[in-house]
Amino acid sequence: MSATLTDPVPAEPAPVQSLTRGADHLVDALVRSGITTVFGVPGDTGVILYDAFFHRTKDIEHVLARDERHAAYMADACARVTGKVGVVEVSSGGGSTYVVGGLGDAFASGIPVLVISSDIHAGSRGSGALTEIDQRALFSAVTKAQIVVERAADVPAAVENALRTATSGRPAPVAMIVPENVLDEHATVPPRPVPITVPAKRETADPAAAALAAKMLGEARCPAIVVGGGVHLSSAYEELHALAEKIGAGVATTIHGVGTVATDDPWRLGVIGNNSGQPGVNSYVADADVVLLVGTRANATDTNSWTAPAKYGPAVMQIDIEKSRAGRNFPGSLPLVGDARTVLTQLIEAAGEIPDGIRADRVQAVASARADATPDTDSPEHAPGVLYPRAVVEAIRERLGQDTILVADPGTPTPNAAVFWSQESAGRQVVIPRGHGPMGYAIPAAIGVAKSRPGTPVVSLTADGSFAMSCGELETAARFRLPVLFVQLTNHSMGWIKMLQHLYTGGRYFGVDPGPTDAVAVAGANGVEGATVRSFPELTKRIESFAADPRPCYLDVEVPHMIEFAPPVPAWDAGLAGHGERPVY
Repeated sequence: MSATLTDPVPAEPAPVQSLTRGADHLVDALVRSGITTVFGVPGDTGVILYDAFFHRTKDIEHVLARDERHAAYMADACARVTGKVGVVEVSSGGGSTYVVGGLGDAFASGIPVLVISSDIHAGSRGSGALTEIDQRALFSAVTKAQIVVERAADVPAAVENALRTATSGRPAPVAMIVPENVLDEHATVPPRPVPITVPAKRETADPAAAALAAKMLGEARCPAIVVGGGVHLSSAYEELHALAEKIGAGVATTIHGVGTVATDDPWRLGVIGNNSGQPGVNSYVADADVVLLVGTRANATDTNSWTAPAKYGPAVMQIDIEKSRAGRNFPGSLPLVGDARTVLTQLIEAAGEIPDGIRADRVQAVASARADATPDTDSPEHAPGVLYPRAVVEAIRERLGQDTILVADPGTPTPNAAVFWSQESAGRQVVIPRGHGPMGYAIPAAIGVAKSRPGTPVVSLTADGSFAMSCGELETAARFRLPVLFVQLTNHSMGWIKMLQHLYTGGRYFGVDPGPTDAVAVAGANGVEGATVRSFPELTKRIESFAADPRPCYLDVEVPHMIEFAPPVPAWDAGLAGHGERPVY
């Protein structure tokens, strides 16, 4: 009986004479650097690289994604939760152009990602070859460096250079571009160990500046600390708490900084800013006379439109690994250029201990500010069949436990995840892309987390708009049977933009109401079991089922539109009350 397309006869793979090709050296260098997982999508120019992966499956896993942008999100999330470099590989043309869309948030958020992009044969440059594009120019907006490798013998050194560049200074993606002829070229290269850590170096701040900052914090009437994702990247959790305790300062977090202090930490204020910001937190920082910024961009969104802290008034100092970013938004501020953990240690050593009586008063002030938060609702259900997002988030957290990692999309998921997810200890348990806020992040990013933290329960909190952009990756979750609970908050529109139109363009809604999609049916078609949830008891039942048997599962939960029940966004509260202007980003 002859073979058909539906009944393939697998051929025995042909033996390779010698694994000394550029592609083999590339994979070997990744393995020696400690990389265990690569996310990607195949293409013509990367065929030899895939053959190299074929021979190293015991040492490194390649995760086939369904879209290059999604593969980048997987690598991005992998880096966030492991503290290592995430790796994504793509091919020239459509692959390289697609992956750019997945790198913007990593670049803006300071996430170390290595992009390996195969390219056309060097001999075809300038010939109009299929997939030819200037990759160095293409990647320049979303990577801190673009490295083109011209010889197979140079591959190991190029990998080491790329990884060190991605982790040195402010972490960011780096592109390594390898023509297909280099991948196929044979060369003898001595193996070289490539030990990589994040951060690559722990730079100290200028001692005089650190001493002055410690003095100012010690003499402050009401000191405050505002922290972002840099504390996660530096693993500066213990040092952050120790400084807050020593000087008696409340700690507010940006969205990227969520989890840098435990929920029950007496110095935790909560989330600051305009997206997810809590009234008491914004007021506390606005009233502070000395503010220390740690590893945060401190942009308009993070500072509630430059009011917490204000551009002028309080004494501001900023810890940042990049000199150009330390204090850039606050004229006259004191820059503290260095690694967050190292500089916080400098401040702890230089700061004086405040009296116990003052410490007790400040702890109480922090508790009062924290208590002035978003009020709870009387019922988990807004209306029959419609659940509050807060109730959904809290139900998941209560039933899945401390070790669960939550990945949230922009829009409805972000403020609810940032504000209402609690954690018993400091660490990166909440992943939200706030560099650019790309829709469609949470589904593939949750896969990246699950592959990077085997056995850890993962929750992907998405929405119907984001689902439509990334639902193809549900097949990836099913293929690996990953312990991911996908929860979709459905409001039947591009909810965030529709809310902006409601508040700031007179309710003239345009381009924000796509047709309905049966998400549960789509999940099922991709091999993921799912359910439409229209009551709180049904929600808890489904969560408990996942807890008992963690596997890919999709829940479609209807929630009120933001016009009917606004999430924690201070500017929107003002707008709904009939005053306030559109916030400036």
